Amino acid sequence: MGNPARKGVNPHARRSKSRRQAMQALYQWQLNAVDAAELIAQFESDAEAFRGADREYFEELVSRVVADHEALDGHYAPYLDRPLKDLDPVSRAILRLATYELAERLEVPYRVVINEAVNLARKFGPEKSHAYINAVLDRLSRELRRIEHEHASG
Repeated sequence: MGNPARKGVNPHARRSKSRRQAMQALYQWQLNAVDAAELIAQFESDAEAFRGADREYFEELVSRVVADHEALDGHYAPYLDRPLKDLDPVSRAILRLATYELAERLEVPYRVVINEAVNLARKFGPEKSHAYINAVLDRLSRELRRIEHEHASG
């Protein structure tokens, strides 16, 4: 039996790494508008950077967010305090990614989705963007995950 403490074995850590890679791919896609399959192949070709990531999850995130970005934008746009076009590309990539998970990956708790997005914003986003992303996603999660919120509050 393998050692469960070995780096990259933890499925949560693998998904976190996949989210980070997906956010970076989505950021690049916004700037260069390349095909999702080409983008996925480009990112997966860097074996060292991709080590420990969940490839299937990464591929799903990138392909679905690229394909559905307009619908995803429509979900969170009502909670923005500025026009969507005025969001910086990092924040937009993070919001699209998190919105996809909130809407489509119901097995991932909303708190995990928000926490992961906030961590990405802290690391890659503009100063204080993590607070803004937290506020937008909290409001959105109350709409998309109403039942989960009700159970969490007792």
